[in-house]
Amino acid sequence: MTADPAKRQVSVKKIILASKSPRRIRLLKQLGLKFVIDPSEYHEDMTLRMPPRRLAEFLALEKGKAVVKKHRGGIVIAADTFVCLDGRILGKPADEKEASAHLKKIGGRFHTVYSGIAVIDVKTGRHLTASEETKVKIKKLSPREIRAYVATGEPLDKAGAYAIQGLGGALVEEIDGDYFNVIGLPISKLSIVLKKFGVQIF
Repeated sequence: MTADPAKRQVSVKKIILASKSPRRIRLLKQLGLKFVIDPSEYHEDMTLRMPPRRLAEFLALEKGKAVVKKHRGGIVIAADTFVCLDGRILGKPADEKEASAHLKKIGGRFHTVYSGIAVIDVKTGRHLTASEETKVKIKKLSPREIRAYVATGEPLDKAGAYAIQGLGGALVEEIDGDYFNVIGLPISKLSIVLKKFGVQIF
């Protein structure tokens, strides 16, 4: 009889997710992983001069390192996601005004969503990082549509000010690349990295 993949992986090492994002939590559960949640307190510096993919990996690794210090063993998974338009990073909007400004900028154009992931073995300090990028086109939005969407509150804690897995999905005109990356966790890329730490999804 073949072992259940979800049961097989939990026997390897404890898994710690360095994020309280409901989206990342849901996606990790979707992989059949059992894990504990310990949000990182690392504050990202989006002004660092690095290529976007390198920056995403660096920020994910720093988030993970902040959590490693609090544990004696296990595997830490950390991630960071942001939107880039014309070489400029659009992070999570601070308020409704900034959310409206983000949506106005990205409407009718392609932007790129970058996610970095980091997996760290707490005991040995061994770590691996990876990143993914996805191009997304949001349809051109009228001022009324922007106001209505911002009023839902959904854009306020999302990179780029929209949630593709929520109401924001109705704003997406085209996507080129990994859908899960846009949500905030490229699960295919993550499964490849986890395998190198003995965590088998299949």
